[in-house]
Amino acid sequence: MKILFIGDVVGSPGRGALKEYLPKLKSKYRPDVTIVNAENSASGKGLTKKIYHELITTGADLLTMGNHMWDKKEIFDFIDDVDNLARPVNFPKNNPGKGYVIKTCNGKKIAVINAQGRTFMQAIDCPFETLDDLVDELRKETKHIFIDFHAEATSEKLAMSWFLDGRVTAVAGTHTHVPTADERILPQGTAHITDTGMTGPYDGILGMEKDTIINRFRNGLPARFEVTTGRTQLNGLFIESDQQTGLARSIKRIQINDDHPFFD
Repeated sequence: MKILFIGDVVGSPGRGALKEYLPKLKSKYRPDVTIVNAENSASGKGLTKKIYHELITTGADLLTMGNHMWDKKEIFDFIDDVDNLARPVNFPKNNPGKGYVIKTCNGKKIAVINAQGRTFMQAIDCPFETLDDLVDELRKETKHIFIDFHAEATSEKLAMSWFLDGRVTAVAGTHTHVPTADERILPQGTAHITDTGMTGPYDGILGMEKDTIINRFRNGLPARFEVTTGRTQLNGLFIESDQQTGLARSIKRIQINDDHPFFD
């Protein structure tokens, strides 16, 4: 199976970069399934119904989320009516939506799970215990399991990949918006990257206006962060897995910006 994953899409610049490059990436890699992290896609925080449809029309088969899941209140109006959107699976069980999606693309079945870390983040259910039982259940239906692990601490994301090595296709970290260069296949066959990186503004700080954030560090005063404009970037992954075992054969980091231009 060929899996294309696009890291955190931030605001309208991120959606613009996705529209520009996703068709080119699909033409180059011919993925069976395209997964997009959308938790920052609406003005930098959350997801609206209009933007949900925009991302699907752009070419996403499945959307994952993260800690900004509920920042746009209209998400409650449609989350239970769609079948290709996953929110963190270890959110409280009474939350709307679902934490994983099973979808057949090009005749191949894949389970996509969204999970969220707890270190330096919201105190929610343990992602390790949640995924331990869930992965065993999903493997009865498909060996192809992709996890978007939305977490702050690099150690927590690395720990999750080692914990699930040999049981899932890939664990791709998101949330910190800065791509790491540690993509690899672990000894038992699970593809790992600590953070996939973001898709959106290239000249801001994590996609936001840099002067506001610089001033926040200098004076410690509260400030409203706004998505910046200008040059854009796209960060993602291309993973190929064995059709029988579901384990990864290769992982390639995708980085597109003015310093790393896209080549067909």
